[in-house]
Amino acid sequence: MDGLGVLGLLFILVLVVLLVLGLYIVPQQNAYVIERLGKFHTVSVAGLHFKIPFIDRIAQKMNLRVNQLDVKLETKTLDNVFVTVIASTQFRVDVNNVAVAYYELQNPQAQLRSYMEDALRSAIPALTLDDAFARKDNVALDVQQTVGNEMQRFGFTVVKTLITAIDPSNQVKQAMDSINAAQREKEATRQRAEAQRIAIETQAQADAEKVRLQGEGQANYRREIANGIVDQIKSLQDVGMSISEVNQIVMFNQYLDVMRSMSESNNAKTVVLPASTPQGFKNLYDEVTGAIITGQSAADRDALK
Repeated sequence: MDGLGVLGLLFILVLVVLLVLGLYIVPQQNAYVIERLGKFHTVSVAGLHFKIPFIDRIAQKMNLRVNQLDVKLETKTLDNVFVTVIASTQFRVDVNNVAVAYYELQNPQAQLRSYMEDALRSAIPALTLDDAFARKDNVALDVQQTVGNEMQRFGFTVVKTLITAIDPSNQVKQAMDSINAAQREKEATRQRAEAQRIAIETQAQADAEKVRLQGEGQANYRREIANGIVDQIKSLQDVGMSISEVNQIVMFNQYLDVMRSMSESNNAKTVVLPASTPQGFKNLYDEVTGAIITGQSAADRDALK
C-alpha cells in the first residue's frame, strides 16, 4: 500500500473517530446543556444529536423529572404555640428554561429550601394553632404560589406543595387532649341530662294518662252500678213493693256485696257483725237512715240561717 492509501485510510479513521465522539444520545425526560468553546450553545432534548468534538461539550445533564424537597422547621403560631412544620414540595426544571436553571442557580435545592422556610415563617405565625390545622391546605397553596413565583425566575416550576405535619410540643398535645376530653364529657353530661328529662316527662305523661284512664274506668264502673240500682228499684216497684221496702232490699244487697269483697280481699280484717240477720241488718239500716236524716236536717237548718 502506497503512502496515499495510508493517508486516506488514516483520514477515514479520523472521521470515524470524530463522528463517534460527536454523536450522543439524550434519554427521555433529560436535557443536555451544550457549550461551544466555553459559551452556551444549545439545549438538546431526548433523541440522537451531534456535537463538534473538542469544540462542543456537554456542560450539564439536566433531569426533567419531578423532584421532591422536604422541609422541616420550627415556628410559632399567633397564640404563641411553638410547632414543628413539615412541608414537601415537588418541583422540576422548566423544559423551556433549562439553560436558565443551569446558569442562574448553583444549588437549586438549597435556594428552594430557603424560600420554603421563609414562606412558612410568614404564613404560620399569622394563624392560631386551631386555624393552622383547619387551614393547612390554604397555607400550602399560599406557600406554593409564593415559592413558585420566585423559583420561576430561575427556570424551575413548583408543581405542588403539601403541609404533611403540624406537630406541637407534647405539653400542648396533652393540654389539647384534656380540653377535648372536657368538652366531650360536657356534651355527654348534657345528653344524659336531656335523656333523663325526657324520661321524667314521659313517665309523668304516662302516670297522668294512667290516672285519667283509672278515673274514667271508676266513673264508668260507678255509673253502671247506679244504672243497675235504678233498674233494680224499678223492677221491685213494678211488683208492688213500697219505696221503703225497696231501699231495704237494695241496701241489703249492697251490704252483702261489701261483705263478699271484704272476705275475698287479701287485706281482709276481722269484722264483728250482729248475730241476728236480717234483723241485725234492719237495725243497721235504721241507724244509717237515722244518721242520714239527722245530717240532712242539720244541713237544712244551716241553710235557713
